[in-house]
Amino acid sequence: VLSDILIITFRLDFLFFIFLFSFLFLFFFFFKQKTAYEISVTGVQTCALPIYKLCNLNSTTELSMASRTAKIERNTLETQIQVGINLDGDGQAKLAIGVPFLEHMLDQVARHGLIDLDIKATGDLEIDAHHTVEDVGISLGQAFAQTMGDKKGIRRYGHAYVPLDEALSRVVIDFSGRPGLEYAVDFPRARIGDFDVDLLREFFQGFVNHAHVTLHIDSIRGKNAHHIAETIFKAFGRALRIALEADPRMAGITPSTKGSL
Repeated sequence: VLSDILIITFRLDFLFFIFLFSFLFLFFFFFKQKTAYEISVTGVQTCALPIYKLCNLNSTTELSMASRTAKIERNTLETQIQVGINLDGDGQAKLAIGVPFLEHMLDQVARHGLIDLDIKATGDLEIDAHHTVEDVGISLGQAFAQTMGDKKGIRRYGHAYVPLDEALSRVVIDFSGRPGLEYAVDFPRARIGDFDVDLLREFFQGFVNHAHVTLHIDSIRGKNAHHIAETIFKAFGRALRIALEADPRMAGITPSTKGSL
């Protein structure tokens, strides 16, 4: 009887050993091959590579970008302007410019670009809005240039088509380090309320010159001047958002074959 018990015990131990070995083998194989979503860029899960190709088994790789914020103060004899931006915001806008239509347009940029804007301006509006609108563009461009740094890890290029009823506009932007504006917009009238539509080009020219970007703005079609302007600024915000996104495959890399922008 004792020998039978010993034989049964040995068989059970042997079966348990085989089972344990098989379990450990399968677990290791599965763990080695399972996909990982361990690289995060501003909270977005982006990677689906095997862990062993991605990183050490005891660590994960995280791609992050430094806080992208800036504050600019620009004072001239014509205007006094303060600009604060957060490129990784949630679309909040605090605007006290004194030009309601421009404030309405910049609210679109913040909302659709998910950029927090805080802009205060005092200008010689008793003359007209020209200096204020242009200088807000200049100051906003300076803020972008300050917060972008060496541009490592961003997508660099962005574009967007945006419709609003009968109007359709396209905006394409390149954080190239070279200022350039192509502005193909024909408004059906000279003013939107009391806002001179010529000042929109002045705003974008000021932005381009000081943000050091290449910007193409095309109004593809439209009959209502307000709709045309709004599609331009919404597309501008969307294009900014795309261009400024972190690219997980370009982490720490300047998006240029020259090595600098």
